[in-house]
Amino acid sequence: MNDVLSSLSRVAELGGPVVVILMGVSVLTLALVLYKLWQFRASSVGKHSALRRAIAAWDEGQSAEAESALKQSHSYLAPLIASGFALAPRERLAAEAEARFATLEGGFRALDSVAQLSPLLGLFGTVLGMIDAFQSLQSAGSQVDPSLLAGGIWVALLTTAVGLAVAMPTAMVLSWLESRMDGERVFADTAIQTICAPRESQPDD
Repeated sequence: MNDVLSSLSRVAELGGPVVVILMGVSVLTLALVLYKLWQFRASSVGKHSALRRAIAAWDEGQSAEAESALKQSHSYLAPLIASGFALAPRERLAAEAEARFATLEGGFRALDSVAQLSPLLGLFGTVLGMIDAFQSLQSAGSQVDPSLLAGGIWVALLTTAVGLAVAMPTAMVLSWLESRMDGERVFADTAIQTICAPRESQPDD
């Protein structure tokens, strides 16, 4: 653990304030990602087997079986389906579904901003580092040491590498989260359509 902290401290020292900012952003991003994973798990995102059984039973006009299956679900969409079984209007069901999706999608904009701005922030640090390297080269005058320029360049490029290291995993996680939510929207839309227009228009009591 001490070796890891020592390495991070050295990277921050070499990269300057831009790398320190990027490291802070990475910590906050990791915390947000872990929270979103916990939130998805707690809401049972994607775990709709009981809801599918309930909707299928409702579609066949078996209201008692539908209610029984619904009680077995822990999904965040269970109250929505219950409202549908209570013959709530389709518009209200759609609005309620979007409200629940908005809660789950909270933080997506922040992740998108990190994915887009981290490489730019890293590039900004690289430009600053290159300026500093060439200023040092100019100050050396005729006593130019190639290693001085090479050292300044690799240190400057370090910020770009850190920026990409923060952006790429963030973009991958965001893409995965968004794909999960796309699936949730398809499921909810299908469920609402089925509940509001069941195959059996007169469910059993």
